[in-house]
Amino acid sequence: MFLMNITVVGTGYVGLVTGTCFANAGNDVTCLDVDISKIEQLSNGESPFYEPGLSEMMTKCIDDNRLHFTCSKADAYVDADVIFICVGTPTGANGECDLSHVFGVADDIATSSESDRSPLIVVKSTVPVGTTYKVSERIPERMSIANNPEFLREGNAIEDFRRPDRVVCGVDTDGAQTVLTKLYAPFVGEGRPLLFFDIPSSEMVKYASNAMLACKISFINEIASLCERNGANIEAVRTGMCSDNRIGTAFFRPGIGYGGSCFPKDTLAVMEMGQEAGAPCLVNTAVHELNLRQRAWFAKRIIDHFGGTLEGKRIAMWGLAFKPRTDDVRDAPSIDIARKLIDCGATVVGFDPEAGDNFKAEVSAIELANDMYTAATQSDALVVCTEWPEFGMCDLNKVKALLQEPLIFDGRNIFDEKSMAEQGFTYYSVGRPAKSHSPNTTTKR
Repeated sequence: MFLMNITVVGTGYVGLVTGTCFANAGNDVTCLDVDISKIEQLSNGESPFYEPGLSEMMTKCIDDNRLHFTCSKADAYVDADVIFICVGTPTGANGECDLSHVFGVADDIATSSESDRSPLIVVKSTVPVGTTYKVSERIPERMSIANNPEFLREGNAIEDFRRPDRVVCGVDTDGAQTVLTKLYAPFVGEGRPLLFFDIPSSEMVKYASNAMLACKISFINEIASLCERNGANIEAVRTGMCSDNRIGTAFFRPGIGYGGSCFPKDTLAVMEMGQEAGAPCLVNTAVHELNLRQRAWFAKRIIDHFGGTLEGKRIAMWGLAFKPRTDDVRDAPSIDIARKLIDCGATVVGFDPEAGDNFKAEVSAIELANDMYTAATQSDALVVCTEWPEFGMCDLNKVKALLQEPLIFDGRNIFDEKSMAEQGFTYYSVGRPAKSHSPNTTTKR
């Protein structure tokens, strides 16, 4: 096995998972960050965010002396064979990526690296097309450059890294391709390809992939809207569609839309790239607008049920993270929905297995419950925003007894509408016939 000294700059989601998985494969990995308190936390094997299995793998690699954390740029760069840039690229108000952190790392590498070393610099941060070449202009000519976008799903990141659908690399030298081939050898093969492209194409693959997945989510939500208006059942429609192997099943589930750190940001970035290139990306613009509309529609549905005001109403909200198996609330649909309910006069009591504190930092007016049943107690309605498995396994008889009235707004379709009607719930879901309340109360989108 060919092992390397790897430096990962940035200990956010991508950087920490990348560094830990490379260390677990036997490489010597140093993770660099400017946050001293965070480095101390990481050195103790504590992940600053929830990702199943990550802290345990970190602890193992630290104990085996293969994973290190530092704030010292000199220490991080001195022996590196490969340097991964994994810093954030936040989105501005106009959808444009802020690349200052990426370029700052490039400048640090240029000034901190010793003259006799020529590590491969790999841009793993999600960056607009052309950024990797701009990074190469800031580093010494002796160093090679590459792009290596990540495709990690929060909640499944370790498995995604160790058994990826594919690994995409953008290179312009044989040396860079050789290094990355050796580095990723333990993770590819057996139907998991290692793909090499030119650098601009590699950069675009990331955006195009996420934009396509976001498109599928918004598309099925738009079809769900038509189903509700015309008495069709989105579950039956989805089954009929997805039986066509040209369409497939992934990301074709109706709900309250997408969130997180990737899909919203990358869709906006594609829109921005289109504007700059004089080729407006109309499909992506529609995807973004539909996603925002879905959140607003779901909140309006709740408010309309109560006659347009929620004054004096207590609303339980199950699920605050943008998806299960994470504590990430970035651009979560639940944020917009909770704010609209609160603005309309409701007291919102939320529960999430992992994301409560992060959500409270975004929506300070929310009350947090210690478990899902406490959140439901004496509430006038229950709203499901995240499809954590335990919610679908709840004791519905207990929930019904705890609620002021048996009223559920299911934004993720985790319950069977026929069973809900049989148990006496007034039940709203997404894109399915309303069997337990009057069809006339369905809110138009």
